[in-house]
Amino acid sequence: MLLALAWCARTLVLALVLLFLLPLAAHALWWWSRDDLAPDWATADWSSARLLPAPAAAPEALVRIYAARVGRWRGIFAHHTWIVVKEAGAPRYTRYDVVGWGLPVRKDAYAADARWFGNPPQVVLALDGEAAAAAVPRIHAAVATYPHRAAGSYSAWPGPNSNTFVAHVLRAVPDLGVALPPTALGKDFSERAVAWTPSRTGLQLSARGYLGLTLGWVEGIEVNVLGAVAGLDLRRPALKLPGWGRIGMDPAGAAETLIAPTPSR
Repeated sequence: MLLALAWCARTLVLALVLLFLLPLAAHALWWWSRDDLAPDWATADWSSARLLPAPAAAPEALVRIYAARVGRWRGIFAHHTWIVVKEAGAPRYTRYDVVGWGLPVRKDAYAADARWFGNPPQVVLALDGEAAAAAVPRIHAAVATYPHRAAGSYSAWPGPNSNTFVAHVLRAVPDLGVALPPTALGKDFSERAVAWTPSRTGLQLSARGYLGLTLGWVEGIEVNVLGAVAGLDLRRPALKLPGWGRIGMDPAGAAETLIAPTPSR
């Protein structure tokens, strides 16, 4: 019995080292080797990355979820995610974020497709036309019911934070059928120990975001240890590693990034 317990302990430690510590250490070395990191908030580039066309050039309804690395050392671990919507014929985009100062939920605080701390956004979900038109009012309603919207309710780790907010919207509109990046630290924060995954295609166990296990067709297999996630995507084959995020096929719902001829507004 003791030998079996010792073997299990060694196996667990080895798994933690191989799946969590080594990928994080390697990503940290790569992150700090870059010469394009913004030194501080004030000097970082927050301008449009020109991923979206001008609203007049895209009359259909639109939904986008973007993810961009956060700034300085935190970029080793995490992405910031946000939601952009536009009704059919609307003259402008609407962007929803959660931030860590003042009232957390912000509307149009930045350009819809802006860089975050100088880091360009990646497309997590691209939805257009009738499907987007059906989703937009439900997204507005989900934003209005986000439970952690009071001043002081934001917590960078393990949540609730910006990624907890986007995960809340995905739970409210499960047919969007998309999973946030494994590096969206805080997406697994939950006050419920057992719940459906945001897509409602599986189950999620969560110890308030500190530890967790997710099994779902859309989300794949994810093990959360102190917010760091390792796992597999079976539907769109990919490996998920702490720091590095997703390595493999693009997630379902993402699209090729196009450079718009004119900046969005």
